[in-house]
Amino acid sequence: MPADKPFFAPRLAKVKASPTLAMTRLAMELKAAGKDVIGLAAGEPDFDTPDHIKEAAIAAIRRGETKYTAVDGTPALKEAVCAKFKRENGLIYKPSQVSVGTGGKQVLFNALMATVGPGDQVIIPAPYWVSYPDIVNLAEGEPVFVVTGENSGFKMRPEELEQAITPRTKWLILNSPSNPSGAAYTRAELRALADVLLKHPHVWVLTDDMYEHIIYDDFEYTTIAQVEPKLFDRTLTLNGVSKAYNMTGWRIGYGGGPEALIKKMGEIQSHSTSNPSSISQAAATAALNGTQDFMPKQLAEFRKRRDMVVEILNTAPGLRCPKPEGAFYVYPNCAGLIGKKTPDGKELKTDEDVAKYLVESEGAAVVHGSAFGLSPYFRLSYAIGTEQLRDACERIKRACEKLTNGKQKAA
Repeated sequence: MPADKPFFAPRLAKVKASPTLAMTRLAMELKAAGKDVIGLAAGEPDFDTPDHIKEAAIAAIRRGETKYTAVDGTPALKEAVCAKFKRENGLIYKPSQVSVGTGGKQVLFNALMATVGPGDQVIIPAPYWVSYPDIVNLAEGEPVFVVTGENSGFKMRPEELEQAITPRTKWLILNSPSNPSGAAYTRAELRALADVLLKHPHVWVLTDDMYEHIIYDDFEYTTIAQVEPKLFDRTLTLNGVSKAYNMTGWRIGYGGGPEALIKKMGEIQSHSTSNPSSISQAAATAALNGTQDFMPKQLAEFRKRRDMVVEILNTAPGLRCPKPEGAFYVYPNCAGLIGKKTPDGKELKTDEDVAKYLVESEGAAVVHGSAFGLSPYFRLSYAIGTEQLRDACERIKRACEKLTNGKQKAA
């Protein structure tokens, strides 16, 4: 190989490792070194997978369902996905319009790799889930960020969408409820965005509905193809079993969309992982078809945790914590900490400095907001036990109280 030719593909220069996984790894390393650390970085429910789902997996093993399956999902799981979309979202998909992947991330990856190339733009509201822009970059497309804020509830306004669309726009990615902010779009807000999209028929919508069942305070959940049926033929509705069914490790995500797109996604998957785990697919089929009666109890617990976290963090000097509509994250504003000094005299210049200070000083591991495209904030997951969560929030408050005035910046 010529000395001046790099070994690694140039597209990797635009891709970075997942910051959420990096913080989780740092927390684990500190724990291994003997430090008392509470991990608030991972978006993983602490509830166990319901027994009827586990039993379905065990039964599948005993039946010998341990072989290859169809590349993008078993017929039984695809039928269960179609039934779910009809029952819960009023969307009518055929099995040929459904793709099942190894987690929602693979479904997203397949869709963008199948459609995005050099010069194509993908609109991504910020704050965003960390993988969106990196997958666009891997596809050699161009992420176009629409930066939101607290004044809009971390939600993109129709005029902002209109301004971001160009002739090169291929997709809009919507995530509601949002990771990291927990913001959720109302039916009226989706209606307003849909009105913009109807004027631009070349723009497709990838709606990430992974937190659909984790919503609070009588919020009415809707997805955009449900709100505007005219967008159905250019929408990929993405979902999965990880969050609502406590099945993160089972790795099953799915999407419903136009048959031509689903076919191309399957072709890509056939050359990467091939089929998702046969056992996980049997479990996911039971999850979608079986009882949903465990969800209200889980949701009530998440709501109590959300309210506790918001209350405690809003008493911490330098923090302002909005109350989210959904998911299991809060996204506190830490502008009041920027410019302050730690007990050992270090100035906090960025939200990444804040995150490092919180874990190093008090053992509370959060993820800095710049990882999600909006500073100065940090993301805290409240998907851990209540008492441990309370302890972590008190630690964050204590860490804030130990800071002293430095070169203070305006909040």
